[in-house]
Amino acid sequence: MTTFKKIKTPRIRLADEAYAQILEAIANGEIDPDRKIVQEKLAAELDISRTPVREALLRLEQEGILEIAGRGGFYIRKVSHEEVRFIYETRAAIEGYSARLLSEAANTRTFQQIDAIISFEEGRDLETAAELYDANRKIHRAFVERTQNRYLLDMFDQMWNRGFSLHMFSLIPSADLQLSLGEHHALCDVLRNGTPAESEAAMRAHIHTGLDLQLACMKDAPSAS
Repeated sequence: MTTFKKIKTPRIRLADEAYAQILEAIANGEIDPDRKIVQEKLAAELDISRTPVREALLRLEQEGILEIAGRGGFYIRKVSHEEVRFIYETRAAIEGYSARLLSEAANTRTFQQIDAIISFEEGRDLETAAELYDANRKIHRAFVERTQNRYLLDMFDQMWNRGFSLHMFSLIPSADLQLSLGEHHALCDVLRNGTPAESEAAMRAHIHTGLDLQLACMKDAPSAS
């Protein structure tokens, strides 16, 4: 019979908190891309042991945000334009097909629900990159979730629920993000009144506009390659 060890909950919470703080510092530009991130120094600044810090750093490395730079050190990984393009193209495939399914179903209540979520999220006081990212993610998730296709939703979550996504999103100026957020009601109207083909095309166009904006912002960003 297998004997499991008790999970040390406090240590897990510390690792999650360390992860959140490091990711926020990266997203807000508080950590210079050329600065070596040393776990011992971070542990001292956070006033915790090295173990949860190490777990947080390795999680960020697995998500593609950091790369290992020698013993105990990490750097912010440089992101290629090709990689960003692949991510947005994958999103366009998932969310574009979801838009087609919603248009085919033509459920008035569904579009009312999505409109309500859009109004709520866009009506919040959004200032930081993390807040804008969260609002945008919840709006786009509302479309996919209402297809009732859990496999599409799983793929959506895999693309969005990673620190890497927030890191990329943070490169876009807040003014441009606010403008992008304002397009979602019009997008929902296309799905409500257009054909399935028009709906899929509109969602894909919306995402590719985001891709163009992302690539333009990366040109002069220190994390681009």
